[in-house]
Amino acid sequence: MLLRLALCSRLQSRSLRSNVCPHFVRAVSQSKFPLTRSHGKSFVHRSELKQAKRIVVKLGSAVVTRGDECGLALGRLASIVEQVAVLQNQGREMMIVTSGAVAFGKQRLRHEILLSQSVRQALHSGQNQLKEMSVPVLEARACAAAGQSGLMALYEAMFTQYSTCTAQILVTNLDFHDEQKRRNLNSTLHELLRMNIVPIINTNDAVVPPPVPNSDLQGVISIKDNDSLAARLAVEMKADLLIALSDVKGLYDSPPGSDDAKLIDIFYPGDQQSITYGTKSRVGIGGMEAKVKAALWALQGGTSVVIANGTHPKVTGHVIADIVEGKKVGTFFSEVKPAGPTIEQQTEMARQGGRTLASLLPDQRGEIIYCLADLLTEKKEEILSANKRDLELATASGRLSLPMLNRLSLSSSKLNSLAIGLRQIAVSSRDSVGQVLRRTRVANNLELEQITVPIGVLLVIFESRPDCLPQVSALAIASGNALLLKGGKEAANTNKILHQLTQEALSIHGVKDACQLVSTREEVEDLCRLDKLIDLIIPRGSSQLVREIQKAAKGIPVLGHSEGVCHVYIDADASIDKALDIIKDSKCDYPAACNAMETLLIHRDLLRTPMFDQIIDMLRVEQVKIHAGPRFASYLTFSPSEVKSLRTEYGDLECCIEVVDSMQDAVDHIHKYGSSHTDVIVTDNEETAEQFLQQLDSACVFWNASSRFADGYRFGLGAEVGISTARIHARGPVGLEGLLTTKWVLRGEGHTVADFSEQGSMKYLHENIPVPQRNLN
Repeated sequence: MLLRLALCSRLQSRSLRSNVCPHFVRAVSQSKFPLTRSHGKSFVHRSELKQAKRIVVKLGSAVVTRGDECGLALGRLASIVEQVAVLQNQGREMMIVTSGAVAFGKQRLRHEILLSQSVRQALHSGQNQLKEMSVPVLEARACAAAGQSGLMALYEAMFTQYSTCTAQILVTNLDFHDEQKRRNLNSTLHELLRMNIVPIINTNDAVVPPPVPNSDLQGVISIKDNDSLAARLAVEMKADLLIALSDVKGLYDSPPGSDDAKLIDIFYPGDQQSITYGTKSRVGIGGMEAKVKAALWALQGGTSVVIANGTHPKVTGHVIADIVEGKKVGTFFSEVKPAGPTIEQQTEMARQGGRTLASLLPDQRGEIIYCLADLLTEKKEEILSANKRDLELATASGRLSLPMLNRLSLSSSKLNSLAIGLRQIAVSSRDSVGQVLRRTRVANNLELEQITVPIGVLLVIFESRPDCLPQVSALAIASGNALLLKGGKEAANTNKILHQLTQEALSIHGVKDACQLVSTREEVEDLCRLDKLIDLIIPRGSSQLVREIQKAAKGIPVLGHSEGVCHVYIDADASIDKALDIIKDSKCDYPAACNAMETLLIHRDLLRTPMFDQIIDMLRVEQVKIHAGPRFASYLTFSPSEVKSLRTEYGDLECCIEVVDSMQDAVDHIHKYGSSHTDVIVTDNEETAEQFLQQLDSACVFWNASSRFADGYRFGLGAEVGISTARIHARGPVGLEGLLTTKWVLRGEGHTVADFSEQGSMKYLHENIPVPQRNLN
């Protein structure tokens, strides 16, 4: 074994310019990570990877080298080094198994050969015109010998920027098979880790013999490449985690790039038979089959393994950090297979069940919803008992605010209202899927129809709102959509029984799988990445949840609103009785709702009038905390606390009061500070009201009515999946019609486009054909 220990200086230096994620650097640099874990068994779930203390990072040849295979990918390597250094400084013990010596040496030798040839040709020709030069094929061991020192010098320089020391260790297969050398290697590595030094390990390619096929000893993996070296080293050092970075996203069930290739999220021992391997990468001597074999050997030895992509420019800067944080990156190797299906399998089951659901007759879908409505009342005691357990756990934990507890709570009246709403949906479902919206006679015997169809697979993510599970389920059933439900942990017991009842209702027509409840440890961010499986995401919860989902969604449209900053404007011509009733109902009926009033706008002429005094008195009686807007505060000698932001959604018995000069001023204020959710004018002046309704650009605009009417049930939609403030597809309370899209159906008799050319025999007619009226009764 050759050991070269290079202790770096601990000078503070300039940070390398790399592509590492700045959020990761800030997050993990704040404090040391107190990690204590006894080695023995590998981690079962990705979420447990946060506990990993000793980590081996294997950098494949394709990761370290440039595309031309002559030299190193410096930017990529710099971002990887930064992540390793930050994790090391965080308190973890990092080791790197690296390739790249051959590529680095190849670059140096090519340069030397070309320089030598050019000098010789110049001397022999006596002229500056040089003949075309060719570089001979370079022997790999010679390249490795020339490149090892340069590669290590590069690592040393990069890690020095983060005040991190490195040491180089070169090994061969004999170093693991010779007991004395193996103990020496083990002792050296432990001493380096004790001194907070990052060991950089590589096979001594300058002297290593060519790999011999099937040369593994009984129960011991041979060192044929850096994959097997990393696995052997990880087990030898009792590492918690081995991260193998390559040029593919992970392990696929068939060669990447083939039509049906699917990335495997979690790989279990025994699944090898389901894998078809492709060719190895452009460089290196391993390949995916070697990686899997090495990973399974390490897993058997108690080390968790993740194979991921280390070459993609969008992920390289944070791939190691994401893996350690437990995010769904690459393929995770686990010895324990979960009892239930994976989220990908659940999605496929839901899609297949949804297609069968969409093919049912309208009356059959209606029967399923009627059955669910009946089950809500028949199983009322079981539902409320489960909800009581959730409330007790949430109260004991102290993690939920009072508004969130109110959302979590169910009652007999709530369940009865749910059942009534579901029966309304059942009625409306008869004319949903397959409805003809337009018919056109394109030409003789060529007719075109536009008909309604389901969107596909819906992912609904909701917090502390178990009552939305049957609502959304009924709307999905009525519209023929498959459904994935991800509820908050605080409502786990209630969600479980409500989902069971939903599947019981679906079973009467054999479509139980169309509705799936995600009960695994999937993070919301991971679900939002399933762009090839999910067609629409609908968040139901806090504005923070909605914003996080909108940010995390990768190529999947999100239907919803991030905030519900609703306004009530009291005009100079408002009736005192209407104003008091509407303000009280909009703010106090259900303060946690997204359609509750958050800002009260009052016309300037109403200040210091009996009407204004009555409004303030009413709010005080209802124990509403008042925050003064800037203009309102300027009129008062002693004002309430001035509002921090005019865009605040309080979600509680609090509101902002601000003064405006006119209806137009109110509209301008709402456009600037509102969230385009629901806004109200209270006035007896019809002309002013109509101008307000026309000019205001919100999803819901009301005249002399409470903002709390912005609700699918109150609109007669039966229920809603949410309120959308988007401009496209659906806006306002989204009911059944918002979950449908359209497709075009063309029926002909052998028509071709050539028939309609100048020399053709047919002409376009484009005649509208009457569409049968829907039976709205």
